[in-house]
Amino acid sequence: MALQLGALREALLDAGASPEKAADAAEEVAAYERRLATIEFRLGLLTWMTGGLYAALAAIGWLVLRVAAKTGAL
Repeated sequence: MALQLGALREALLDAGASPEKAADAAEEVAAYERRLATIEFRLGLLTWMTGGLYAALAAIGWLVLRVAAKTGAL
């Protein structure tokens, strides 16, 4: 049996859905919830990677400016 949202399944059963339909609907919603959690994780990871990239670019730019100032290129 796949992952289900128990509260949703019970609510559908109380509303009069057949046990098979309630189980199928709960599994489908759980699958979407799992996909959304994966997307949220990846978005958070990409956010941190972008921040790290900006920090690295700022550090490189700062180093280039320091070297240019010391060598008289500016």
